[in-house]
Amino acid sequence: MRQSDIGQVARTRWADRLHARIAALAGAPEGFVRPPEPRTIGSFAKGRQLVSGNFQLAGFLVEDLDRSIWDIRMPDRRFEAELHGCTWLDDLAAVADGAARARAQAWVFEWIARFGSGRGPGWAPDLTGRRLIRLINHAPFLLGGRDKADTAALFRCLGLQTVYLSRRWRAASDGMPRIEALTGLISAAQALRGMARYLPQASAALARLCERHIDTDGAIASRNPQELMEILTHLNWAEAALREAGRVPPPALRTAIERIAPTLRALRHADGGLARFHGGGRGPEGRLDQALAAAGVRAVTAHGLAMGYARLAAGRTTVIVDAAAPPKGPASVNAHASTLAMELTSARRPLVVNCGSGASFGADWWRAGRATPLHSTLCIRGHSSSRVDPQTGVGGTGRGVLAEVPDQVWAQIDSDLDGLRLLAGHNGFAPTHGMTHVRELNLSIDGRHLSGEDTLGAMSGPDRKRFEKVIRRLGPDGIRFDLRFHLHPDVDAALDLGGTAVSLALKSGEIWVFRHDGVGDVALEPSVYLERGRLRPRPARQIVLSATVLDYACQLGWTLAKAQDTPAAIRDIRRDDDAPKHS
Repeated sequence: MRQSDIGQVARTRWADRLHARIAALAGAPEGFVRPPEPRTIGSFAKGRQLVSGNFQLAGFLVEDLDRSIWDIRMPDRRFEAELHGCTWLDDLAAVADGAARARAQAWVFEWIARFGSGRGPGWAPDLTGRRLIRLINHAPFLLGGRDKADTAALFRCLGLQTVYLSRRWRAASDGMPRIEALTGLISAAQALRGMARYLPQASAALARLCERHIDTDGAIASRNPQELMEILTHLNWAEAALREAGRVPPPALRTAIERIAPTLRALRHADGGLARFHGGGRGPEGRLDQALAAAGVRAVTAHGLAMGYARLAAGRTTVIVDAAAPPKGPASVNAHASTLAMELTSARRPLVVNCGSGASFGADWWRAGRATPLHSTLCIRGHSSSRVDPQTGVGGTGRGVLAEVPDQVWAQIDSDLDGLRLLAGHNGFAPTHGMTHVRELNLSIDGRHLSGEDTLGAMSGPDRKRFEKVIRRLGPDGIRFDLRFHLHPDVDAALDLGGTAVSLALKSGEIWVFRHDGVGDVALEPSVYLERGRLRPRPARQIVLSATVLDYACQLGWTLAKAQDTPAAIRDIRRDDDAPKHS
């Protein structure tokens, strides 16, 4: 991190704590306008683990916790932020028995005693908004059996955080952090007596954010599907709070919600999970359904490209493809070199995936997860289709912005009686090799057969000249490239038919078979599945179809189809264990 950036971070923290101390001088609210109802969803399994003292937080394992959570030595800032954001309250409230209540009360009231007057960590606008929402949501759960002194302490802390947010929401980073801060301020101003004076300012500011960050197609600059879902969730909460306060939400708020909902439906796989692109994951179970239901928008799916993604859906199968250029500038700090990468899900079972974000597994995995080889697309060996600017990285974390991205990306979706067709391409390898990647996908009308054709070629005169220079340097070895299909860890894969095909068995009982036209060489290789909440990456497999460009172009044809004896409908009702895994 540059010295000037370090100084700015230090000044921001100093200002946050100063305003928190000033806010502590304000009077405490007398109570709630009406008893709050929780809007946040927690995990029962995670809640049980929190009660037992063995749980995961921000990718770290806490075992045999026999002391206050606030006495733990913080392993990194992500852990500290997740702890002070208090989202774990959702999980404890999902259990809601005596032990869970006791754990929640102990942690919250100790936080109030240690940090509630504005001291210590946790005083940043977005963290405060996140925490304030949970403390209000679960106040009845927290206050059960407590005395008047504890009740007064909680309301004093809620009032302090509300006043702090009214002074510091502008200091939150633009985008999701500021939306989180403003949503927390609106929720508190609606719920707490005497705080309604902050509603006009906060709702107007949130409306301006919506106008600036949600485009006419319901997309955001980062192109992160999970971030878009979180934005919709917070806008729903803010709109509901304003209505409960007897106020008419700003039109820009309702417009943003109506634009986002169809886009999110287009980014949802057949199993209900989100496509994993540009730093986003599948999302917590039930969160997307809750957000779409709360939006109150007619169940319409966006047609064509949705936030730059193409969706082919037929029968039980969905295919989602990244068919636009990655973001650039500040919006790209979590972006991946994933142009033309695809994911395929069959009913409840993911089959072809992208490896995902390695942010929770350290700097090396973060950098690796952003590279093209960890996506299900074509990659020239040793190169990514977009490149990170190393000068903008933060302390080697891999959080640099993307400085070089394809400047030509195109996609066209067609349909006929036979099925759906996507033709897309990008020139991300043109600057280094003079090569363009063109991908054609055809999904049959029953969803049982996906055929693909991937071409790597020098398309224009200048590109051919650059390609010729590269070939002269490489000689007879040519340009080696790989077509990768990363498989979900639950897929059982095996080479078949003398190594010319790959059989893929899903837990549902479905069998898919991968075949190719013989131009390249197929192999099964190790892969990883990077999933937030795990202690380490999950081992997986990938199909790798390799070939060499010696002339101006090379084309690989392949198919991914259900085996003929796979029935059209399979009874797949076994519920997977959703408890956090120590693996």
